[in-house]
Amino acid sequence: MLTIEEISDRLEIQDLLIRYSHAVDTWDWDLYRTVFTEDAYIDYSEFAGGVKGTVDEIVAFLAGTMPTFKGHQHMVGNTVLEIDGDTAKSRTICFNPMVMDVEGQELVFFCGLWYRDQLVRTAEGWKIKHRYEERLYQFNQPEGLASPED
Repeated sequence: MLTIEEISDRLEIQDLLIRYSHAVDTWDWDLYRTVFTEDAYIDYSEFAGGVKGTVDEIVAFLAGTMPTFKGHQHMVGNTVLEIDGDTAKSRTICFNPMVMDVEGQELVFFCGLWYRDQLVRTAEGWKIKHRYEERLYQFNQPEGLASPED
C-alpha cells in the first residue's frame, strides 16, 4: 500500500509532466524553465533536427522551431515511475500530432515517443534533471523532416 508521501510524490510528478507539455504547447518558456533543474540536460536528438543541451539552449531551439507548426499537442500518459527517496526515474508515453503547411496544404503528422527522465526533489518540488526523448515512430512526416534512419 502506498503511503501518503508516495501518493503525493506521484501526483506531483504527474503534474510536472503535464506542465511540461502545457509549456511546450503554449510556448510558455518561463513555465518550461520551472520544470527543470538549473543544471538539467535535455536530449531531443533522436528525432531529425532535434538537439541536446542545457535548458537555455533547448528554449532557444524550441522558440525558433515551434512557430513552424500551425498546431501541436504533447499528450502524455502511462508513466512508469520508480521513486527512491529524493530521486526518481520515469518513462512516459507521449503522442505528438503536429500540423504544418506544406506547399499550401495542411499536413498532420504524428510522432510517438517515450520521455525517459531522471527527477529530483527540490525545495520547489519535483523537477527534471535529465530528459531523454526516445523516438518510437513518425507517421506522415513531411519531406525534410524525415527521421535519421530514413
